[in-house]
Amino acid sequence: MSYRLVISEKPSVAMAYANVLGATNRKDGYLEGNGYLVSWCVGHLVELAPPNVYDEKFVKWSIADLPILPQKWQYLVSVSTKKQFGILQKLMHRPDVDSIVNSCDAGREGELIFRLVYQQAGCKKPFSRLWLSSMEESAIREGFAHLKPSTEYDALYNAALCRERADWMVGINASRLFSCLYNQPLAVGRVMTPVLAMTVVREAAIAAFVPEKFYTVALTLADGGTASSKRFAQKADAELLLSKCRKEGRVTVQKMECKEKSENPPPLYDLTALQRDANRLLGFTAQQTLDYAQSLYEKRLITYPRTDSRFLTEDMAASLPGLVTDTGRAFAVEEPIPIHVQQVINGGKVTDHHALLPTKSMANADLAALPAGERNVLQLIAARLLCAVGEPHCYAETTLTTICAGEEFSAKGKLVLSDGWRAMERKMLGELLGKQKEPAVLPDVQEQSQCSVAGAELKEGQTSPPKHFTEDTLLHAMETASADSMPEGVERQGIGTPATRAATIEKLVQKGFLERKGTKKTKVLLPTDKGKALITVMPEEIQSADMTADWEAKLLQIERGEMEPSEFMTEINTMITELVKNTEMKKGVNALMKNKIIGVCPNCGANVVEREKGWFCENRECRFVLWKDNAFFKRLGKRLDAHVADKLLRDGRVRLKDCKSAKGKTYNATVLLSCEADGRSKFSLEFENGGC
Repeated sequence: MSYRLVISEKPSVAMAYANVLGATNRKDGYLEGNGYLVSWCVGHLVELAPPNVYDEKFVKWSIADLPILPQKWQYLVSVSTKKQFGILQKLMHRPDVDSIVNSCDAGREGELIFRLVYQQAGCKKPFSRLWLSSMEESAIREGFAHLKPSTEYDALYNAALCRERADWMVGINASRLFSCLYNQPLAVGRVMTPVLAMTVVREAAIAAFVPEKFYTVALTLADGGTASSKRFAQKADAELLLSKCRKEGRVTVQKMECKEKSENPPPLYDLTALQRDANRLLGFTAQQTLDYAQSLYEKRLITYPRTDSRFLTEDMAASLPGLVTDTGRAFAVEEPIPIHVQQVINGGKVTDHHALLPTKSMANADLAALPAGERNVLQLIAARLLCAVGEPHCYAETTLTTICAGEEFSAKGKLVLSDGWRAMERKMLGELLGKQKEPAVLPDVQEQSQCSVAGAELKEGQTSPPKHFTEDTLLHAMETASADSMPEGVERQGIGTPATRAATIEKLVQKGFLERKGTKKTKVLLPTDKGKALITVMPEEIQSADMTADWEAKLLQIERGEMEPSEFMTEINTMITELVKNTEMKKGVNALMKNKIIGVCPNCGANVVEREKGWFCENRECRFVLWKDNAFFKRLGKRLDAHVADKLLRDGRVRLKDCKSAKGKTYNATVLLSCEADGRSKFSLEFENGGC
């Protein structure tokens, strides 16, 4: 008997495929049955080799050895996943396996993950491609019945390979270059650094902003509405006008304009739009939203989340009304739902995957049993579908221009004519949207008529600085970066892709370049001193969004077969070579590059400084360190962050609320810091109320 080997990206996805295919016999690292072997990767099983594999001299970081530009690329099997790679290799070489299916995630990275394993295993057997946008059983059956030739995705693989190798070259060479120049570890990334630069530039603009006071006069009209004057820089000028208006006591209507306007329904979600709304409305990070969406996808409740399209293909039009009805029923929408299918259909704007949708399976699922985060994300996706096929929100906007004491006063009013899709939005997301401001309604008056003034007051305001980045606004900035400089027709602009933007932000936080500050729901992203210092020393070409956005455009061209991979890689080689050749240490920045001192070492009394992985004693002979990835705090369900580290070093103790025991119970306790005989940190617990 011959077998077809199916290789997915994750074990959970493999299980779903195996159930549909009838491969129900569990083996070590795979499932077997009905002519199929179903196995899985665990992320990237095969990775680019580090520089020292090419030459031992690269173990030591030296500018003299740069640039490192491999002529023949080498790969290694990840140590942590060696066992699973061995299983896949054996399965590929089994004599009874005559064909293979690449069923890794349907995107650039999924293609790369499979092909690297296939090549590293030395496999020559034919393989085909499974390309899915949904994990529903019917979609899986349909996908396996119409497998695609592997050659259709060669260009996608080439783009993925170029992206991986170019990122490696920038990361390896730039990180070594700047670390050696400034004598400390500095992580530089092709995507990461421009994103950090955005936040640094924004904070510099906020710091440099000088608010300016201004004054206006507001008149309350007896017939309804409030009319405001222009802004005055001088308070005395506004006070003089106020006095005159009170004396005059009436306004003359100069102009009354009424325009009917409509607001079209929003498009369906792509991943970035979903992440932005989830951050704005729910306070979720981009990574949290992606994790919740991935879980919903694997539970067959939504379609493939890592999409950059906001439309559907023409062949989906017929089934969409049924999906809309089922979605409404699942979320207890009782009123009739208008369904204008053509608003969301545009196959020309669909790339690898169509827009995010709930699935038919969702209609019969127990939504109440979902974790709160997943349920909230699913609600957003469902609400967006019901809104996107709805009717326009129509309203009349009135502008009233009046004269009082020789000055012009204006007022704006709004009257809703047809609620349209906004009614559905309130129905689905009312609590999340919060209380909406009621629009002002202006009196129906004739031009040249007069209205009495019921009250007049002076109002003081000041100009506002730019706002700090939130995850929502930073994602938008990444999405639109360098859009002005991109050639026409490039669909995927900006920095990164929908699938990678969340990871980029998380990496910047983990490396200590960015920090989140604020309330649970509204957090801002601020560059740390370390982040500001890094951008200070970075040359323009590395921190500019233009280069990264240009790369994304060219990678898309490679995907489409419009650009040769060799041409792209030659450009990268040249850029790296020029960077190494022309970069010198900037004068006067050494002070910026010093590690932040956060306290005194309890073992030897030297300064404790923050580095990427923890807080270290500056005395090289001392072994004291507080690791950020701390097992003791993990067992308590807590993180050892900068605040906790500061308290421990200052007071030798820190009180923690809502610690979690192994049995899931919560308790309060105090962590005590001491040192082992060799100087290493030691923690103990002091329980409240006699223990937990």
